[in-house]
Amino acid sequence: MAISEDTFFLDPGFAGTLQQQIQSKVAEGILSGRFRPGEKLPSTRGLAQHLGVSRITVTLAYTELQADDYVSAKGRSGYYVSETAPRPRLINQTIPSKIDKVDWGKAIKTRRVRTQQLEKPDDWQSFRYPFIYGQADPTLFDHANWRLCALQALGQRDFAAMTADYNERDDPRLVEFIARHSLPRRGILAGPDEILVTLGAQNALWLASQVLLSKRRTAVIESPSYPGLADILGRTKCKIKTVPVDDDGLVPAEIPHGVNVVFATPSHHCPTTVTMPLSRRSQLLERAAKDDFIVIEDDYEFEMSFLQPPSPALKSLDQEGRVVHIGSFSKSLFPGLRLGYLVGSVPFIREARALRATILRHPPGHIQRTAAYFMSLGHYDALIKRTARAFAARRSIMADAIRENGLTIAGGGNGGSSFWMRAPKGVDTRALAKSLQEDGVLIEAGGAFFPENDPPQEFYRLAYSSIPDARIAEGISRITKAIKAQEARP
Repeated sequence: MAISEDTFFLDPGFAGTLQQQIQSKVAEGILSGRFRPGEKLPSTRGLAQHLGVSRITVTLAYTELQADDYVSAKGRSGYYVSETAPRPRLINQTIPSKIDKVDWGKAIKTRRVRTQQLEKPDDWQSFRYPFIYGQADPTLFDHANWRLCALQALGQRDFAAMTADYNERDDPRLVEFIARHSLPRRGILAGPDEILVTLGAQNALWLASQVLLSKRRTAVIESPSYPGLADILGRTKCKIKTVPVDDDGLVPAEIPHGVNVVFATPSHHCPTTVTMPLSRRSQLLERAAKDDFIVIEDDYEFEMSFLQPPSPALKSLDQEGRVVHIGSFSKSLFPGLRLGYLVGSVPFIREARALRATILRHPPGHIQRTAAYFMSLGHYDALIKRTARAFAARRSIMADAIRENGLTIAGGGNGGSSFWMRAPKGVDTRALAKSLQEDGVLIEAGGAFFPENDPPQEFYRLAYSSIPDARIAEGISRITKAIKAQEARP
């Protein structure tokens, strides 16, 4: 890799000759780690022209640096950072401290809602027992066909799809797949003007909340619920009410009067995974009609209903256009894809589309076309079936291990990729999670899922999307030992 001349500049206040300043700039670049061994320095002619100095000045500077083993000369090829150059110094020793004179407390007009967040180490893959949610399993994903679809989307035939500015629209191939394949499987019929592609389910939640809520309106969320939702709603400054969840999901009778929007996860409640039965879904729609509010249906994980066929989506039962449906491919394909969609009435989608256009216009065309090919060629359904079989096997192994170790399952539905657990009274799962990390085990403490100010700390989530079958039993055993050790402490 060659170092560009543009990285060099002269300081008028430098106390020394031009040659010394050039030497200093090169040496400082090496000592700070910006210039690395083997990288080619700018040519003496090129750097001299860039800095407006004589070529001999640059040559003399390089010669002095070569004598000190900072750089090496390779014949007519030029000068390079020496492989045996001095090691970079610590950053805090080479960069002088700066004083930030901006009053950011005054400059920043909006602040994020400070809720508990799920913690996941950056090196989670190095843990032997990763019971964490939502991560792709490389042993299950269809790398070969995804690569082929990506290459096909890069071809001349799809050049326009990859490079064109759709303005406010989306890739018609992907929208067609959603309309003709994904939604009918949920019992939903929708046209292209009722579908909006988003950067995952979280982006869809943000768009919906921004369109429908303001500081004069009230939203209802489940308790417990997805931790990021409270942060999203906090940006709207709306009033937030919580409604408890039981073994059948959200309790419609507990929804207060005067609300404007209700957020629900009927297919797989987050995080308990319980499924709302049809009778309760009807009750929710009746309340929505009676009290004139909108329901945001977050159907983030419907593809993982492998224990029994999935129930019809709430949107499919909606006869008044009161339900906005959110789907995601980030869970069924891989989280880094960041691809989801909104389905709703034409006026709502029109506003959400206009809002999306002001911040990102549309998700990248190449990603949309690659996903469209992967889905339309049958690779997506094959992946879903393979994943469902693997998850069903892991769930069975984990359920047996949980039962044998005497742990308590706090909720469950028609599949998904996790168990919602309750620790014995007095066990703080935040401390439990930290102690388990030292033993190579990752779990998710449950307090972050409760939007209340003083959340219960005895719950935790165990996911099986990323842990091999053979390690599940041992991982559960280690969790049990850690719980007993915490119980034994005074």
